[in-house]
Amino acid sequence: MPRSCDAAILGAGPYGLSVAAHLRQVKGLDACVFGEPMSFWSQHMPDGMLLRSAYSASHLSAPDPALSLQGYEAARGTALSKPIPLGDFIEYGLWFQRKAAPEIDNRKIVCIERGEGGFHILLEDETRLRARRVVIAAGIASFAHIPAEFRDLPQPLVMHASQLKNPNSFSGKTIVVLGGGQSALESAALLHEGGAKVEIIVRKKTLHFLGWSRRVHKLGFVAKIVYAPTDVGPPGISRLVAAPRLYRALLPRAIQDGLREFCRRPAGAYWLPARLQSIPVKTGCAIVSASVSSGQVRLKLDDGTERIVDNVVLGTGYRVDVSRYSFLSRNVVSAIRQVDGFPILNFNLEASIPGLHFVGAPSAWSYGPLMFFVAGADFAARTVAAHISRAGLS
Repeated sequence: MPRSCDAAILGAGPYGLSVAAHLRQVKGLDACVFGEPMSFWSQHMPDGMLLRSAYSASHLSAPDPALSLQGYEAARGTALSKPIPLGDFIEYGLWFQRKAAPEIDNRKIVCIERGEGGFHILLEDETRLRARRVVIAAGIASFAHIPAEFRDLPQPLVMHASQLKNPNSFSGKTIVVLGGGQSALESAALLHEGGAKVEIIVRKKTLHFLGWSRRVHKLGFVAKIVYAPTDVGPPGISRLVAAPRLYRALLPRAIQDGLREFCRRPAGAYWLPARLQSIPVKTGCAIVSASVSSGQVRLKLDDGTERIVDNVVLGTGYRVDVSRYSFLSRNVVSAIRQVDGFPILNFNLEASIPGLHFVGAPSAWSYGPLMFFVAGADFAARTVAAHISRAGLS
């Protein structure tokens, strides 16, 4: 007989670990967590990266407040730098995991299928598991967007920003970075600082940088009224975005969609402009075609110019599409009600398949832009755990 559990959590990043921490407090619940702790951050984020999210928006969630960033600082005996370095955030996540979810199964889940009494799960070693509920916290790695012009070109000549682990290894190379968001701009800065000759090409006519929180916080107590510590969205809207249930209940669908896109539009952190001063930036320009010639990449731009470079880094973001989660069977994917790749979720972050929950970016259509960021883990974890606790083990 396959082993059974009450809830299987797929993913051990900020969302998966936060859900695990809260479910651990549900009396009598047997929850299994699958994944490599903080693997997206350690494997797909570049060395030297700094978190765009503010300190106040970078906590993982647990019933015990001692597992906050302040608790981690107390445990290690030193304060974290601000903005938070990637390595420190990974170490915080691993410390949190050891405290809140010590038993994690590192085996890869190959397939999740609907079955009697819940779900059947196949692991990479062909072990089978039954789970009454499944929480998908698998992150965004599967959603990396590669524009059509580049899909047939080889790596590492062309790579998504999530594949740029060691920027210093490109010293002496000529590189074009595409995009005007955080991943593109910080990748360009890191490559430049590592000795590469870099140019940034952006479709938009201007670059945008985030500075709301710094400006608003100068207003003192007024800042707490108009700007939420979750650090997502402009003043005023920030407070609404920080309350996902209110956001969902009060706003018409068209406004929700507009704010979801506005709050995650391409933009860099306030501390990036100084690091980009010596990097040429071409705005208002798009790539017409891309090809490989003599081991280099030839780019044709819509202004009639060309670039021949050693590498292209695509800071082209992520597009949610749950059908790209390879572990979901076709039958499961076809049964999930979706809009533009997002699952439509109820008030328990539950999809149209009873017992199947999504947290993180896939829940953003239902609960707003907060779900794209670490700060959304608290709402997601509390919501899922509260529902499972109320539902009992049936």
